[in-house]
Amino acid sequence: MFETLKPQPADKILALMQMYRDDPRADKIDLGVGVYKNAEGVTPVMRAIKAAEHKLWEEQTSKSYVGLAGDPAYSDAMIKLILGDAVARENIAAAATPGGTGAVRQAFELIKMANPKARVFVSDPTWPNHVSILKYVGIEAVVYRYFDRDTRGVNFDGMMEDLKGAQKGDVVLLHGCCHNPTGANLNEVQWKEVIALLNERGLIPMIDIAYQGFGDGLEEDALGVRLVASSCPETLIAASCSKNFGIYRERTGLLMAVSNDAGAQALNQGTLAFLNRQNYSFPPDHGARLVTMILNDDALRADWAAELEEVRLGMLGLRQSLADELQRLTGSDRFSFIAQHRGMFSLLGTTPELVEKMRVDNGIYMVGDSRLNIAGLNAQTVPVLAKAIVDAGV
Repeated sequence: MFETLKPQPADKILALMQMYRDDPRADKIDLGVGVYKNAEGVTPVMRAIKAAEHKLWEEQTSKSYVGLAGDPAYSDAMIKLILGDAVARENIAAAATPGGTGAVRQAFELIKMANPKARVFVSDPTWPNHVSILKYVGIEAVVYRYFDRDTRGVNFDGMMEDLKGAQKGDVVLLHGCCHNPTGANLNEVQWKEVIALLNERGLIPMIDIAYQGFGDGLEEDALGVRLVASSCPETLIAASCSKNFGIYRERTGLLMAVSNDAGAQALNQGTLAFLNRQNYSFPPDHGARLVTMILNDDALRADWAAELEEVRLGMLGLRQSLADELQRLTGSDRFSFIAQHRGMFSLLGTTPELVEKMRVDNGIYMVGDSRLNIAGLNAQTVPVLAKAIVDAGV
């Protein structure tokens, strides 16, 4: 049997991580891997997580299974965080998943079960795993224009024109905030125009929200998902706690199925539990338990929100510093988009050849599509990167 297996394409980010580890240069800079790092290059455990873990260690009496959909209290807390009061709780089915990737995978499985002919429209570019998983589960992915490589903003006219080619029942995958990999986001007016098109054409929105709190703030970053979920007949939402709670390795995610028909909730909830059972049965609980404790404890929540705000403002400061340094070096504002983007990532919009040149010449590691992780910078490396960008002719 094994002799029939074929080598699979290497993950480009994992390969980049290995190249970085093998590089002996002391001044190398890692801007590739998609995790938050502080100025010391460490992905810290947040204060509230530490406190919640200590409390859990003292109080927990069992490691028995939770339900197939996870702890309902976790779903309740996450739904409140993401959707607020935009949608009535009885209209939402939810299931815990192993990370945001697990939520995305289960959403695609649900789409295929509900409508095997549905296509999923994905932005150009999008998180590579979106397209990879769609291909693996046998769902056709259709690309819609999103990133304008001249302005480094959203090509909204192109996006809307391409989405008009979607047919009733097709799914449109949207990034809730802090678009990965571009950092370019829709504004409120654009969200409302997208919603009007979705409803006019009978399209199903699916929102991947992995960076709430990293962009303009916890409430502000939820604007798009709340508008969509409250305005469309049906919405799928895949959420991750990896970034905003800093619990990457705990694999903590949630899939929500929102319907304006409260009568559909029981069927949807049963379907999500069934899909979990077919894949991994009971979802992991440790990270979900910590998130629940933090969101339901006023003191822990306040400390978590304060530290998250420090992270957000730190990344905005790095963005502005890099844009300012590039303006100083070039005498132009053509890199001002870096300060306007939001989240961990920005797409420089340059060629793989120039990205490779910066790696060879300067030890700067970023993904070949020119996505750079802003959180991989600090005050000392910002001018180094800026000079490398200019010297490479980006």
